[in-house]
Amino acid sequence: MTMQFSPNISFPGNATEALRFYHEVFGGELDIMTYDDMPDMELPFEPPAGAVAHATLSSGTVYLAGGDAMGPDAPDLTSDVYSFLLQFDKVAEARDYIVRLTAGGGKVTMAFEKAPWGDYYGQVTDQFGVVWMFNAADD
Repeated sequence: MTMQFSPNISFPGNATEALRFYHEVFGGELDIMTYDDMPDMELPFEPPAGAVAHATLSSGTVYLAGGDAMGPDAPDLTSDVYSFLLQFDKVAEARDYIVRLTAGGGKVTMAFEKAPWGDYYGQVTDQFGVVWMFNAADD
């Protein structure tokens, strides 16, 4: 059996912008399907023009899926109850991705520095409210 764990994010109407930004950060292949691209079918909601039904970003090391949340109560992504952990072999590589994720308007919420367990660790909240944790072996 082959299995892969892939986070899926329901964005509050800005999935295209967010996923294009992640594509710039992580590279790889980005596929976006809007509701406009789908065949006619009955849906329990009326999607706005251009709303993302399903998108995937696959870069080899990162696989992320997402779309636009539907309805008047779209979620706020900023939360302390989830985050995505990126693990690196080299501190410099982690620092590079921290720069990439903050370049779009994100902020470092925990400085990337030596942690009690011996690795380097830090956190970034990107401009969309997604929390990214960074862990790198001390090189």
